[in-house]
Amino acid sequence: MRDAYHEELDSIGDDLVEMARLVGSAIGRATTAILDADLKLAENVIAGDEKVDTLQHELEAKAITLLARQQPVATDLRIVVTSLRMSADLERSGDLAQHVAKLARLRFPNTAVPRDLHSTILEMGQLAQRLMAKAAEVIITKDVDLALQLEQDDDAMDLYHRSLFQHLMDDRWKHGIETAVDVTLLGRYYERFADHAVSVAKRVVYLVTGEHADELAAESSDEGA
Repeated sequence: MRDAYHEELDSIGDDLVEMARLVGSAIGRATTAILDADLKLAENVIAGDEKVDTLQHELEAKAITLLARQQPVATDLRIVVTSLRMSADLERSGDLAQHVAKLARLRFPNTAVPRDLHSTILEMGQLAQRLMAKAAEVIITKDVDLALQLEQDDDAMDLYHRSLFQHLMDDRWKHGIETAVDVTLLGRYYERFADHAVSVAKRVVYLVTGEHADELAAESSDEGA
């Protein structure tokens, strides 16, 4: 009976990894779709989000069953509760990738991104994908140090996000209000996607240590002082 219980716990972790991989792939493909005005790829990303939603629903069902039947305590309880929260982060990440794809579909056959911002959006998309890949690795390895690194990695996304606004506020902006709104939305989608990847990593820190990532960071800072 206990073996089956731990297999269920392990399967929840497997579902989280699969969700992270799916949404990481989705944000990469959505980025290509919006930069290349690729309608077929955009539709593929939009349809693919259903698989992420299904995985989340299955994970929730497993977690609720474990809570009801096994009444886990201590670390096992932390695994179940934290996994539920991580699955919500990952589901929202999938929605954000879908939003990027939907914007690509909305503007087809044109692109929502001006040529002079292509490189910035491409870099934001690639960074978002790398952050989610690292979050998946953290789920697998339970590596606290790697998890804590994600917040520092996210600083680059914040810089890209700010650079977009600087570009929009420049007097030389010549692409109109509609494009400005599109670019603003895109920047927000990527920034929030990165935040969810960081949130997943922080939840792994709590799962492993029983402490919140911010508390651990403060303790490390105090020890180094």
